[in-house]
Amino acid sequence: MKSILRLCLALVFLCWHAAMSHAATNLGLFTDHTDVGTVAQAGTVQYQPADGVYQVTGGGENIWSTNDAFHFVWKKLTGEVALTAEIRFAGTNGNPHRKACLMLRQSLAADAVYADVALHASGLTALQYRAAPGAPTTEIQSDLAAPERLRLEKRGDYVALFLASAGGAWQPAGQLRLPFAAPFYAGLAVCAHDNQTNAQARFSNVELVTLPPAAQVAPALASVLEVVSLADGRRRVVYQTTNHLEAPNWSRDGSYFLFNGGGKIFKLPVTGGAPQPLTLRPDVKCNNDHGLSPDGTQLVVSGEAAPGEGSRIYRLPVAGGAAQLITPRAPSYWHGWSPDGGTLAYCAARNGQFDVYTIPAAGGEETRLTDTPGLDDGPEYSPDGKHIYFNSDRTGRMQIWRMKADGSEQTQITTDDYNNWFAHPSPDGQWLVLLSYPKEVTGHPPGKDVSLRLLALADGNVQVLATFFGGQGTINVPSWSPDSKSLAFVSYQRIYP
Repeated sequence: MKSILRLCLALVFLCWHAAMSHAATNLGLFTDHTDVGTVAQAGTVQYQPADGVYQVTGGGENIWSTNDAFHFVWKKLTGEVALTAEIRFAGTNGNPHRKACLMLRQSLAADAVYADVALHASGLTALQYRAAPGAPTTEIQSDLAAPERLRLEKRGDYVALFLASAGGAWQPAGQLRLPFAAPFYAGLAVCAHDNQTNAQARFSNVELVTLPPAAQVAPALASVLEVVSLADGRRRVVYQTTNHLEAPNWSRDGSYFLFNGGGKIFKLPVTGGAPQPLTLRPDVKCNNDHGLSPDGTQLVVSGEAAPGEGSRIYRLPVAGGAAQLITPRAPSYWHGWSPDGGTLAYCAARNGQFDVYTIPAAGGEETRLTDTPGLDDGPEYSPDGKHIYFNSDRTGRMQIWRMKADGSEQTQITTDDYNNWFAHPSPDGQWLVLLSYPKEVTGHPPGKDVSLRLLALADGNVQVLATFFGGQGTINVPSWSPDSKSLAFVSYQRIYP
């Protein structure tokens, strides 16, 4: 009798073990699931093969900072991949910052390199990432809240986010360079943002697909107007479009941006929305350089009023009105306005030599400030008006220089392995932002890996603020917020067919 009982118990155990093994492996597109980091409430996953839905429950304090804690449903992969899903949170209770994510992760370590599209219960959606093991997390916040569909793509060394509203097309929502070594993990993640409880999310219409190698597909480019915070490096998407746009300029009162698109100047509220074109009379086709007077009432534009005449500088009222020609000679490219509003600084080619010039803002005779062989470009005044910063390749690589406003005492202030362009001093006079290219890149072309770097004027220390795909058009003109806490810039995101 005892032997029969033992046999029955053994059979029951085997059936249970088989059922549990099947449950653990029947995850559809994925291989396994696990808690990552320190999690007080163990996570679970339920997969419904009939409709392809994943119900993922996860605990954990957060996916942020230098260590993460969450539940992860994953598969190991190599190559190029795209992960797509619709996400809904279960219930209305819980922390508003609980997260449901589509994630790429280098390992299952709590401090691993990762990138994810994180949908918060509050509706906030962001491309989060940790660039090195144990490094702090940062993010690119989307301008679309509570999207209907989310997509995370890995193409080569780049990770890109795409979002879609209900019934809408995919919209580019951020891209970053973040190489993953093979193999890496791809999957679904849920974090409660509260280690004493858990949160549940429903992932439906999930797709995990292999993509053609990036080098075999010709992408289009989308333009993404972003704002980055100096305090923590967080980036926020303000506007994105498949049209080409360049050179954001922050209004003096901090309420709107101006940018160039297709030769026209557009005005966009800082909070986002639909850009509105400014009417320029005559119809000056902007070549990307433009900026506001210190009192915010006047706009200066570099461009052509007639095809083939070359770039010249015009001034006009922001509220509308006729444009006044300031520089009769071409080519002339505006870059700076003196703090008292009386003088414009610009780069101009005269007799085949590009140098820095100034001219009265009301028009008049131009004054040449540099005459050293080589390219001198991007002049901009310091906030006190005593100096002009510019970039020059007179010593070989493109570096940042400073001179007095009359052109005297020209001094090199950067000497590193980058090619540095377009130094913009912050309104408070504490920082310079630089557009930095790798040393092998000549000129300031578009479509390159570039960095925004901050140079502290007090001690010369330089730090990287953001790295992205950009270049020409990113920060050609002054783009600081009036309070010196943020910068506006344009990145370019690849869109593959």
